Amino acid sequence: MSLFTRLSSSYFFYFAILGLISPYLSVFLDGKGFSSLELGEIFAILTATKIIAPSLWAILADKTGQQLVIIRLGALLALLSFVLLFWLNTYWPISFCLALFCLFWTAILPQLEVLTLNSVRHSSKIYARIRLWGSIGFVALAIFAGQIMEYYDQHDLSNSLISSFTDAFVLMGSVILLCLLLSTMAIKPQRVVNKVQKQTIAIKDKLLTSRFIIFFIAGVLLQISFGPYYGFFALFLRDLTYSGLAVGLLISLGVVAEILVFIFASSFFKHFSLKILLVFSLAATAFRWLLVAFYAESFWLLAFTQLIHAASFALFHSASMVFISNHFTSCQQSRGQAVYLGGVYGVGGAIGAYVAGVLWLDGLGASTAFLTASAAAFVAALLMMFLPKSESVKVE
Repeated sequence: MSLFTRLSSSYFFYFAILGLISPYLSVFLDGKGFSSLELGEIFAILTATKIIAPSLWAILADKTGQQLVIIRLGALLALLSFVLLFWLNTYWPISFCLALFCLFWTAILPQLEVLTLNSVRHSSKIYARIRLWGSIGFVALAIFAGQIMEYYDQHDLSNSLISSFTDAFVLMGSVILLCLLLSTMAIKPQRVVNKVQKQTIAIKDKLLTSRFIIFFIAGVLLQISFGPYYGFFALFLRDLTYSGLAVGLLISLGVVAEILVFIFASSFFKHFSLKILLVFSLAATAFRWLLVAFYAESFWLLAFTQLIHAASFALFHSASMVFISNHFTSCQQSRGQAVYLGGVYGVGGAIGAYVAGVLWLDGLGASTAFLTASAAAFVAALLMMFLPKSESVKVE
């Protein structure tokens, strides 16, 4: 098995679980009888684990150089935490169990990104091709889980062992996490080099530059804008009477567009500056949420907004990885990734989830939630326009 296959399979299963949880966790929690406010609180709790946990894992990774061990440990503990959902039904036990899952799950991606970038010698072209397998995994599970959701909506399976979508949700997640653990076992460890140097170079000065601060705040605002989408989009579509297949296809459409961006990412960096790509991504996202707020009843306009996901996530993520890779030295990469993923996705995601839960009002405030999201992304685009210039990005 080649290095490309090993890394790609880990991305596939990592993002496959995201393809299940991101769209359908709200459906799972709704099936447990929780209100939209409680959903927002749970999403905020889960996302808040990303604020501290990635940095703790990254400090350990930078000091030991054992990224692969941490990836495997995170996958194992995430699996054990998720399996517990089979036996839980009330608010606090489920919240605690999901928080534990996120605590361990967040250990995986920053180290996997560093391991992959080092393995491919920071080639954005090869990285993008490996990373797109994560998008494929997301698509596969989003469509499959949508079909499963529709199947349970149309059939009474109360007497069967897996009697509801909530049971099927946990089963699917457990199987995917097991596959993720097995895929990480196939990756060969890298040699640990220059451990002493990794322990001595501080990261504080890089975090306090105006360039990083603007990038960081804009990223937080972008993640705030994703609150209604990540938390309630599948429920939103179901309430608008879209079928399970339509829900899966709409969610997957955005990821298909995202895959195309990952494939051709290097071309964008050759023709446009990093700043232009970041500003465009944020402005497109603001336009996307504006359309969702007013035209969600139209399947084709909603499909168009999902195509914008190519800019909202894939282009912004690719540009962010280049930014982080260039901004931090080689021995600061794990901590740089952790600050980005923990701060931007943790702080921004937690705020976005909670605000979306407050505004949603069990579906009555959906338009208000997406308008607020549009405003957050627009402010982020304006802020990113003040990003100081830097040296041109080298793309292999």
